[in-house]
Amino acid sequence: MVKEIVFSSRQISDRVQELGREITSDYNNRPLVLIGVLNGAFVFLADLARAIELPVVIDFIRVASYGDATTTSGTIRLTKPPETDLTGKDILLVEDIVDTGTTLAWLRQYFKEHRVASVKICALIDKNERRVAEVDVDYSGFQVNQGFLVGYGLDHAEQFRNLPAIYSGVVDE
Repeated sequence: MVKEIVFSSRQISDRVQELGREITSDYNNRPLVLIGVLNGAFVFLADLARAIELPVVIDFIRVASYGDATTTSGTIRLTKPPETDLTGKDILLVEDIVDTGTTLAWLRQYFKEHRVASVKICALIDKNERRVAEVDVDYSGFQVNQGFLVGYGLDHAEQFRNLPAIYSGVVDE
């Protein structure tokens, strides 16, 4: 069972629309590849893609660092690479939450090694409580200082992703 709402469905929807307008303006009709980081980013990515008024290609990447834990193991493993040829393309990594930053720092380096034109990061939640790797979030939905969050793609042991809002923590039943 979840505790309390941190960001309502309305707040999320409004912010996603703002991000879409900002990204549309910044990329100025250049084609863009949205790379969603599975599993958490799929809900946010779907809404964000519809808010961007540009030609976009959508692909996914999966990396493992958490498993069922609430803290990262610190070891990043690529378990599903993108299927799109990314050479020379503008990439927007779409993530549900940036916490320690280690996954996105690793992914930024991964994409640079694949000779992309540019890599930027869009995260629904930019949480700095446990940041250990320096990572710039180019497009941030919400800044959060601390706490464990679930809903709108964010999970605890693969549960709660389907909640329409973002809630703080999980209460043991």
